Amino acid sequence: GPKALVAEVLVGELARALGLPVPELVLVELDARFAAGEPHWEVKELLDRSPGTNLGVDFLPGALGFAPAVGPAPEPDLAAAFVWLAAFTLNVDRTPRNPNLLVWHRRLYGIDHGAALYMQHRWDDALGDPEHARRPFAQVRDHVLLPFAGSIVEADRRLAPQVTDGLLGHLVDALPAAWLDGEPAFASLDDHRAAFVDYLRARLAAPRAFVEEAERARTGA
Repeated sequence: GPKALVAEVLVGELARALGLPVPELVLVELDARFAAGEPHWEVKELLDRSPGTNLGVDFLPGALGFAPAVGPAPEPDLAAAFVWLAAFTLNVDRTPRNPNLLVWHRRLYGIDHGAALYMQHRWDDALGDPEHARRPFAQVRDHVLLPFAGSIVEADRRLAPQVTDGLLGHLVDALPAAWLDGEPAFASLDDHRAAFVDYLRARLAAPRAFVEEAERARTGA
């Protein structure tokens, strides 16, 4: 649905801006007539439901799913950066059961960010609690890359200064209006866009509980 697409684009492009390897993401306009000649009923059903703005993800030929026991082991700084991003953006979907990571040319790539930013599924709760954005992220203890990660505190020192209001505003403004329109928690589309920037800005305000939580999970302290 639209909320998963919003998370996919916003978090994926944030990862790219921070220098993390992710496949290219593009917006694709799908004509309603596109499905007419599709013979496979399952594919046709998807196409019938998908006219309008869709998300296209670059195909990485020959890529394999990341398996911790198989390797290659990711570099500690890169693993820490992915852990930091997941904790910052509330991504619950980076567990050993469902890593959503690919290995392509022996390099780790992050995919499928749609489970992040779960506050948007209950905006009223997030907007009604001034401390909502300040909470730690306990689920980070299940992150598949945590055993490989270097210091999350050091990752925070590298990454947090790069997440400026300008960057957040640019990423949010690029989200298609059709994916954001109709949210009852907001009086206007501009208010909806501003809520993402405000929430993530508040999440970055020091001290960052999500960084402390992630570092405790990493070290077992």
